[in-house]
Amino acid sequence: MLEGALLAQADPASVVSGVNTVWTLVVCFLIFFMQPGFALLEAGQVRAKNVANVLMKNLMDWGMGVLVFFVLGLGVYGIAGAVTTPDLAVSVSGAFSYINDPSAWIGSYLFSAVFAMTAATIVSGAVAERIKFKAYIFYSIGLTAFIYPVIAGFAWGGNGLLSSAGYLGQAIGVGFQDFAGATVVHMLGGVAGLVGAYMVGPRRGRYDSEGNSQPIPGHSITLAVLGTFILAFGWYGFNVGTQAAVLSVTDGALAFNGDALGRVALNTTLGMGGGAVAAALVTGWSDGKPDPLFTASGLLAGLVAVTGAVPHVTWYGGLILGIIGGAQAPIVYRWVTDKLKIDDVAAVFPVHGSAGAIGTLLIPVFAVDGFSASQLAMQAAGIAVIVVWTVVTTAIVFKIADVVVGLRPDEDDEDIGLDRSEHGYTAYPEFVDTAGDGGVTVTSGDSAMATDGSGVNEDD
Repeated sequence: MLEGALLAQADPASVVSGVNTVWTLVVCFLIFFMQPGFALLEAGQVRAKNVANVLMKNLMDWGMGVLVFFVLGLGVYGIAGAVTTPDLAVSVSGAFSYINDPSAWIGSYLFSAVFAMTAATIVSGAVAERIKFKAYIFYSIGLTAFIYPVIAGFAWGGNGLLSSAGYLGQAIGVGFQDFAGATVVHMLGGVAGLVGAYMVGPRRGRYDSEGNSQPIPGHSITLAVLGTFILAFGWYGFNVGTQAAVLSVTDGALAFNGDALGRVALNTTLGMGGGAVAAALVTGWSDGKPDPLFTASGLLAGLVAVTGAVPHVTWYGGLILGIIGGAQAPIVYRWVTDKLKIDDVAAVFPVHGSAGAIGTLLIPVFAVDGFSASQLAMQAAGIAVIVVWTVVTTAIVFKIADVVVGLRPDEDDEDIGLDRSEHGYTAYPEFVDTAGDGGVTVTSGDSAMATDGSGVNEDD
């Protein structure tokens, strides 16, 4: 009774601020939990001899990334937004004032950091199994400190280039819509991964002498699918959490923003389901049997496709965007692999790149407020800006990394696996890696079974 009376006497604005701050913290924790999801997803899609290397990259994406983003990234974010807005003064000291401002450490730093770390981690899956650890860390620093913060500042900096107040926004008449990062985070990571995979080159054995694709199966579909579900769980923080105001003050009284939260949660869920079913149907039609790994990719691609759209589109719009995202994932993956000859190990471009671009571009088509040609033009322009920036800066950073530390290990080191050559570690010590085919020899009693990572007994 006493607590209820005290709550009734409390200043509504203070209650709203406290509840929304706690909500933001919970959301940050949920998004952070996507990191183990990425780690499991990527680990399952590589061979046993490279699992520890993938996990090490994911550890450093987070551990090193949060430091780099605190010292540099968030300040660059603020500067990028300011320099692309007419008549807005640029203050470097003001952009970095958060470092000594405790009031900014949750809503500004932590909330932004978990998004930045997601963008960085996406790239890891594209270049897995054949990039030097030092080269990957070099690029990850570049993305966290500069490449991602500039784009985030353009789109989300309040007055950045792509906002209604920015140069491009004023020219077109509307601001760019990307609610939770379908392009700012996911497409950026997917495009960066595609450029990185091209520059590093395919894994040895990925293509035969005539250029035909030769599949290299990952070692565990179980880990990949488990990682997918963990990512889907964390995605509710990614999407629903971006609706940061759970409570508001209306006419001096507390008001729960249930309608806004409900639309975001529903479209997230429908997009997820639509993506998984669409990918299963596409592979069932093209291959004769539904593919579980492509279905997992389709589920994630459906989520990416609706991530920028969830508060802006109708429920059926969210479902259709999810279906499109999931359906295109296996199709785009095969185009990248077979036509472009780019070895994108974890399908990061179809899952994050093309799905993010398509879903964000189509927001005006399914908008709750109806179609807007100006909004469609802005969506296309914003996507083009992000793609061009990401391609150019990623190519530069990877080229510098190649000159400074080299991109690829030598053939012998790559052959025995990056776990041993880069870290002196074996993820599965009961297995003995064989040179050449990337398989493992499993000793059990008096018999040994050789596998190629797909579970097929080569002695059969």
